[in-house]
Amino acid sequence: MTDLIVTALLSASALAIQAAASRRLAHPAIPVIHHRTATIDGVDVFYREAGSADTPVVVLLHGFPTSSHMFRNLIPLLADRYRVIAPDYPGFGESDAPDHKTFAYTFAHFADIVDELLGRLGATRYALYVMDYGAPVGYRLALKHPERVTALVVQNGNAYKEGLLAFWDPIKAYWADDSKANREALSVLVAPDTTRFQYVDGVADVSRIDPDNWRHDQALLDRPGNKDIQLDLFRDYGTNVPLYPAFQAFFRAHQPPTLIVWGRNDTIFPAEGAHPYLRDLPDAEIHLLDTGHFALEDKLDVIAPLMRDFLDRSLSSH
Repeated sequence: MTDLIVTALLSASALAIQAAASRRLAHPAIPVIHHRTATIDGVDVFYREAGSADTPVVVLLHGFPTSSHMFRNLIPLLADRYRVIAPDYPGFGESDAPDHKTFAYTFAHFADIVDELLGRLGATRYALYVMDYGAPVGYRLALKHPERVTALVVQNGNAYKEGLLAFWDPIKAYWADDSKANREALSVLVAPDTTRFQYVDGVADVSRIDPDNWRHDQALLDRPGNKDIQLDLFRDYGTNVPLYPAFQAFFRAHQPPTLIVWGRNDTIFPAEGAHPYLRDLPDAEIHLLDTGHFALEDKLDVIAPLMRDFLDRSLSSH
């Protein structure tokens, strides 16, 4: 009788172990996100990293006025299959923000810093997710190392003059004449109402947007000296426009697999900037979503599955 009881207990234990294993297969372990810092060019650069080192790399490049914080919900949805790296540029998020008089806040400098970071992390081939400021940073990176780019995911990130419409007129005036008056006229772009506007404009159901987004961003914008950092970057954005033909030449020459997921109601980078990609990347997949600038905040449930499917197909050989 005792032997029968022991056998029954062992069988029950084995079944329990099998059931637990089945549950783990059905519900993969939640990826761990590491929050790290690397010192580059004398600046502590913060980055989020998740996923196995032996899986394809996906680099997430944020926009203004946010940081890698914008990817906090996306990273766990990718990191079970990919190594995900999301840096904060200097002056953004958790990275250092040295004085603008002693540190060059330019898109070329940001691209160099991201390049150095990826090199230190051993990321020699990578897919790029580019949004807003992330587009010129990522495309400058692509010009430096075109052979390293395995795929592109473009979310409201511009590379065509057609995408610079009325919103950009005061910024264009600053490019043409960097007077104090034209510089100060752009102060409205770092004001609280504008920060909130970037998240809610063009969104049908604002309850889908976490208000912590604009409060978090505004707290960082309001740090002493940060306004001048952002005004310097508004001026330097003008250096990206002459590079648009080079970006487009990269698209044509290398034809990276490309997924375009774009908030079609975006006032800052409107849908007019999405369509021209198809001139140079005719095989790109394009999805114009009913949302605004920060499409990922509103449409994560749409964008994440599209990305997973796209990356699984595009990076299967990498």
